[in-house]
Amino acid sequence: MHMTSAPHLLTEDRPEFDRLIDEALRAANERPELATLGERLNAEQLRTMAQGASALLAAAAAAEYGHYVKVREERRDGTLSAPGTTGDEEGDGSGGGAGVSAVVAVLAPVLAGTAMLIFLLVGYILKMIEPEPAFAQTMLTAGWLFGALTAAALLFAVIGLLVTAVRNSATEVAADETEAVPDEVARAREAWRHALLERGIIPFLRDALADPSAGPGFPTPRTPGAGRIPSLGYTRPDFTSPGTPSQGSPPGYTSPDFTSPDFGGPEQRPE
Repeated sequence: MHMTSAPHLLTEDRPEFDRLIDEALRAANERPELATLGERLNAEQLRTMAQGASALLAAAAAAEYGHYVKVREERRDGTLSAPGTTGDEEGDGSGGGAGVSAVVAVLAPVLAGTAMLIFLLVGYILKMIEPEPAFAQTMLTAGWLFGALTAAALLFAVIGLLVTAVRNSATEVAADETEAVPDEVARAREAWRHALLERGIIPFLRDALADPSAGPGFPTPRTPGAGRIPSLGYTRPDFTSPGTPSQGSPPGYTSPDFTSPDFGGPEQRPE
C-alpha cells in the first residue's frame, strides 16, 4: 500500500515536491533515461506513482531538506525576535519628530521673514512722522532681529534637507547591498530541490519505466494499442459477456427457443 504523504515533509513544502515531479515529467524528452515515457506508462501514471512514494523520494534528499528547514526557521525566528514592533513604535515616534522638525523648518523662515517685513515697514513709516515716535527705533530693531532669525531658520532648513538626503541615500545603498547578497534560505532551498530531483525523483521515474512489473495499482487511463496491453502489476478483470470468447472471430448469435413441448396448436390437444 502506497503512502500518500511524507511525515518528514512539512505541509508547506509538499506543493514544491509536486512541482518538481511535474518539472521532471515535462523535461522527460531531454533525458535519455526517461525516453520511454508514454510507451508503457504515461505521465499521469508516473506522477501518481511518485506522489505515492513521496516518503521514499524525500528521504534521498533528507540532509539537504533538514538544512533548508533549519535555515528557514532561523530566519523566521530572527525576524520575529527582531525589534519589529518596538522599531515600528520608535519609528513612528521618530517619524513624528521628523515631521514636526520639517514643519518647523518650513514655517520658521516664513514667519520670521513676515515679522521682519512688518516691523521694518512700520518702523520706517514711524520714522517719517514728525515728531518721530519714541518706539520707531524699537520697531526697526525688532525687524532686524527677525531678519536674523529668518536667515538662521533658512540655514537650519537647508542643513536639515541635506542631512535627510544623505540619510536616505545611505539607507538605499545598504538595502541594495543586502539584496545583492545571495539569500542563504534561497541557496538552501535550491540545494534541496536539486538533490530531490537528481537523487530521488529522476531515479524513481527511470526505474519505474524500466521495470515491467511497476505500476500505480490501477488500470491505465488510456486505451492500449491493438494486441498491446501494458503490464502494470495487476490482473485485468474479464469484462466479456457470458458465452462470448475474449479472442477469435465474433461468434454467431442463436436466438433462444421459446416453444414449450406441451403447448402446441389447437389441433394437437392432449387426450
